[in-house]
Amino acid sequence: MLHLHDTATGRREPLELREPGTVTMYVCGLTVYDVPHVGHGRAALAFDVLRRYLEFTGLRVDHVSNVTDIDDKIIDRAAAEGRSEQEVATEYEEVWWQAVDALGVRRPTEVPHATGYVGKMVALVSELVERGAAYETDDGVYLSVDGVDGYGLLAHQSLDSLRAGARVEVGEQKRSPLDFALWKKAKPGEPTWPSPWGPGRPGWHTECVVMSLELLGDGFDLHGGGIDLAFPHHENERAQALCWGRDFARHWMHHGMVTVEAEKMSKSLGNFTTLTELLERTEGRAYRLLVLRAHYRSPIEVTPATLADAVEGLARLDALARRFDLDPSLSELDLAQAREAGVDGGALDAFVERMDDDLDTPEAVAGIFELVRGANSAADAGRTEEARGTAVSVAVLAGALGLRLVGGGPELDEHTAVMVRQRDEARAERDWARADRIREQLEAEGWGVEDTPGGTKLHRRSG
Repeated sequence: MLHLHDTATGRREPLELREPGTVTMYVCGLTVYDVPHVGHGRAALAFDVLRRYLEFTGLRVDHVSNVTDIDDKIIDRAAAEGRSEQEVATEYEEVWWQAVDALGVRRPTEVPHATGYVGKMVALVSELVERGAAYETDDGVYLSVDGVDGYGLLAHQSLDSLRAGARVEVGEQKRSPLDFALWKKAKPGEPTWPSPWGPGRPGWHTECVVMSLELLGDGFDLHGGGIDLAFPHHENERAQALCWGRDFARHWMHHGMVTVEAEKMSKSLGNFTTLTELLERTEGRAYRLLVLRAHYRSPIEVTPATLADAVEGLARLDALARRFDLDPSLSELDLAQAREAGVDGGALDAFVERMDDDLDTPEAVAGIFELVRGANSAADAGRTEEARGTAVSVAVLAGALGLRLVGGGPELDEHTAVMVRQRDEARAERDWARADRIREQLEAEGWGVEDTPGGTKLHRRSG
């Protein structure tokens, strides 16, 4: 059974489901005001790996991830560029989905947009005011955290401890420095919606609690995001649900940050690297492998060196697929199908054991590369059947992590195809010098060259 580290308890807990056979999962999505950075890419990959593994084991996953399409940053960018907020949000949402597709991430089953749920957010805020959990000020409506049972759970701090480190800004009318905005009254030039407190727009913390409960229902199984969202964002979602009298997430999962020279990667720190730039230079599968090599709760460094190492590892996997001419459909098998197909039971069991232990992808990936070495060694020793069986295991297990192996050769233009034929002729005639010259020419033109029993095989170099 899968056990995940629960941010609320600080322990590994079994993922016990509300409904047997189905996992209900809400993941905080992107605020679409700029191109995504590599940390956003890690977030998408972390929960894609979780979803893929759950589906690999035979579970259905209802995966909801929102798009924040109205926010201070969107408003500021629209004003600076003389565009509407909708134009800004639409442009950068499209950039986001292009990046997600390039990473091989499965799109969520539901993608709610904040602007589509404002009416339901107004209804929530109204009820919280009626219950005495929220109050109106000159600039909006705020939730009073003093009345929230266990506020600070996800931060693992008491209310008094959190209050000691907070302050009220000059001019604010909040009763407590920790109280947060549920509704923001209109400012000149901003988009607005009607409400009992006058025109305005919802606070950021309100959208996800409304959309998650609307689409997944009370007591959904898992809520996730980056560790930077645990407090205050997720804490404030939880607070609203409690004050609303609703059962919220049963389990909380948060991934670590992307770092550069041990600093969190973010635009505000000046070490912002866009995901689109990375994907222009490096194949999405290589970034996935880099992410998989670190535990999801640990920080990772994305540097030329770490990316180059991932590219090299990916090349080894693809080389195995080419050597054994592995069927790409192997990457789509689930656990039951793999067992029925005769995939090595020991390899499957070891993989499941590692992944059930809080998604231990570093150990799972290490096990896959052990199988790569075993397949190549067996083939070199002439143990063909053993080698092929081990190679098939690699393709199945890598596929469970979203690493689809590329084994078939690319289409060759006439010039390149002629060189391949000439090289095979040279090798058949044992003219090694000529064969080496052709290899060097092919490599100079960007091809990786392999000698196989079936002749020269080419592949485009990654990166």
